[in-house]
Amino acid sequence: MTGAGDAYQQGVVGDGYPAGSGWVVAARGELDQDTLAPLEEVLTSASGRYPVVVLDAGSITFGDSSFLNLLLRLHHLTTLRIAAPGEQLRRLFAVTGADTVLSLHASVEDALGA
Repeated sequence: MTGAGDAYQQGVVGDGYPAGSGWVVAARGELDQDTLAPLEEVLTSASGRYPVVVLDAGSITFGDSSFLNLLLRLHHLTTLRIAAPGEQLRRLFAVTGADTVLSLHASVEDALGA
């Protein structure tokens, strides 16, 4: 039997689709150590198969340090581009200095064209 928490966890990853030589992964909701596993699995898999991985972050409402850690690890595995981060994520990236390391873009289209 699947619990409500499991259904919620599965829900943080939206569509994934090919784009040029890369792969786009859409994520949504709150991403923390309790909900991060499905996204980590999808992004890690994509990073092994594609030279460019774009995270569509437009529907992410919260990300904590475990989410940030995942992005920094993936940054070392592939060309990771983060598209459309909202206010909370932009603040997280700015406060931690991750905005000087990660490749941030206004939209998925901008990220794919970078």
